[in-house]
Amino acid sequence: MHSLMVIIDGLGDDPISQLGGKTPFEYAIHPNIDKLLERGTYSEISICGSDFQAESLGCILRLLGVEQKDFPLNRAYLELLANGRDITEYEMVLRCNLASVDSVGRLVSFNAMGLTPDEMAKAAAICDELWQGIEFMHLSEYRNLLILDNDSRILHDCRIAPPHESMGQSYDELLSDLKTKSLLLKTFIDETAARLKPFARDGVSYRIYPWGPSERKTLPEFAALHHGLKGAAVCKAEIVRGIARALKMPAPVLSGTTADIDTDISAKAQKTLEFLKDYDFVVTHFNGSDEAAHRYDYQGKADFIARIDRDFIGPVLQNADGPLKILICGDHVTSCVTGKHSGGNVPVVAAIINSENKAPLIGGYHDIHKFLMGASD
Repeated sequence: MHSLMVIIDGLGDDPISQLGGKTPFEYAIHPNIDKLLERGTYSEISICGSDFQAESLGCILRLLGVEQKDFPLNRAYLELLANGRDITEYEMVLRCNLASVDSVGRLVSFNAMGLTPDEMAKAAAICDELWQGIEFMHLSEYRNLLILDNDSRILHDCRIAPPHESMGQSYDELLSDLKTKSLLLKTFIDETAARLKPFARDGVSYRIYPWGPSERKTLPEFAALHHGLKGAAVCKAEIVRGIARALKMPAPVLSGTTADIDTDISAKAQKTLEFLKDYDFVVTHFNGSDEAAHRYDYQGKADFIARIDRDFIGPVLQNADGPLKILICGDHVTSCVTGKHSGGNVPVVAAIINSENKAPLIGGYHDIHKFLMGASD
């Protein structure tokens, strides 16, 4: 029997007063998920618990059956893999946001708010010109990576808060420990700030924000983790594609997918159905719900969940060949109230379609592994 895991990133949330005290998932219209619940089970569990930080890296690795001892340090290395690059053991890689800073030096956006995608690409090209022991790699919009020589002080002893959880704080103070420990990065940060001055507008300037240092890490293959099961992934977000590539799961880039609420959901449904014909297990990931919550956009998050139900869950239920185990869950909470992640409970829907068999109640992440990756009924 084939299995499908649908991860709606940041699905867990707080009750929203403007939504009548409901969470975006509770408020969203999802008749196809409701159909699954008629013969399936619903529960709410924490994927990370108190074991590690509530973040997609660890939570999705755990959902896919990777043990915590095998988790890489931060996610930049996997994002590098997602883009067809690798590094040696003598190098490290940092995530690098293009961020916005106001006239008094406070961080006001982690995603270059106020710049168009074309302007973000031009800003990245300017940063890329500063080859001084650092390779600047532009990914998409505000997302970039920095590749440089391995430095254990930065990897293990440096305090750098995630930019999306540091709004309103002093930009200089947020990066003070990093700049103290690395003259190379201090120089790079300061020189890029000077070169990006022409992009300033409305009292806002644009700066790079390096964070989340990571090093090379080999992960076990998905098939080795799960008794030879063949797995595939349908995803756009760099971190999830990187995880898939590290686990030796195919994860093609689909035209029209964006890792935000404007992604082509129908394209993901089509590719998922294609993969289910050839693979034992497919994981499909939707990132827009997390992005909307970071923007405090509770209505956008609810609407995106409704679109997933209509344009993905519906077509999968209608077109799946043969019995199929399906599980819909979040990886962590992303609150539309705070804009931050937390390790609270997330909804979990489990069902088996085109079969008389019943799905079990999911009481923890181990139950997910038993249900989706265990022996077929």
